[in-house]
Amino acid sequence: MRSWIASKASSRTIELLAFLLDTHALLWWWLDDEALSSAAGEAMRQRDEPIFVSPVSAVEIAIKVRNGKLPAMRDSLLQFDELVRRDAFAHLPVTYDHAREAGLMPGEHRDPFDRLIAAQGRIERLTVITRDPQFTAFGCRTLW
Repeated sequence: MRSWIASKASSRTIELLAFLLDTHALLWWWLDDEALSSAAGEAMRQRDEPIFVSPVSAVEIAIKVRNGKLPAMRDSLLQFDELVRRDAFAHLPVTYDHAREAGLMPGEHRDPFDRLIAAQGRIERLTVITRDPQFTAFGCRTLW
């Protein structure tokens, strides 16, 4: 079975250079936070390669807004789709393959959001922009 990205990519080179944002990278980009690494920021600014955003990030942000941990994103959350498009990022839908992979990946890390983003990165052969070392343990290529 071919993955969503592989069926859309015109060459393996493009496929291997595409990125998927972990939620903190997306947040720090939108909030212009200095915590975003220079390498991550440069990759996100260049736009030479496709950059994907998972709907998992919308769930994570919404939970933090609801819990009062991220009040600065309350209004932006309602414009999630527009913000993703404004920054020339692309949405990467979650598929059954992603969900199954997330549940079956070995390891003790239990965060379902990290597992889903890692599974998307693995299946779609995307480099995950993250500072979280757990993604490497899941077998993802990462950039930070």
